Amino acid sequence: MKRIGTLVVTLLLLAAPAFAQQPAPKAPAAQDGFVPVDSPINPADAMPAPRLVAIAYGFIWVVLFGYLWSVRSRLATVEREIESMSRRVAGGQKRP
Repeated sequence: MKRIGTLVVTLLLLAAPAFAQQPAPKAPAAQDGFVPVDSPINPADAMPAPRLVAIAYGFIWVVLFGYLWSVRSRLATVEREIESMSRRVAGGQKRP
């Protein structure tokens, strides 16, 4: 008797996902969410995507080169200071 109860519970647990499916979707109405457009869109309503992408990439490149120029100029300043300190240490000069 215990085996039959276990078998029934197991079958119910295995069959549960089949009964848990969502109902079929309703036909889309014009005001319910996204409705795909079948006709071509008006060119005045379209966004100029290629131009916007080119502007975005150009902006990123300008920022990248500006950052690299900034790092290089700061590195050159540090190199000059290190060279100056090396000459002072080698010559035995005191700091002004």
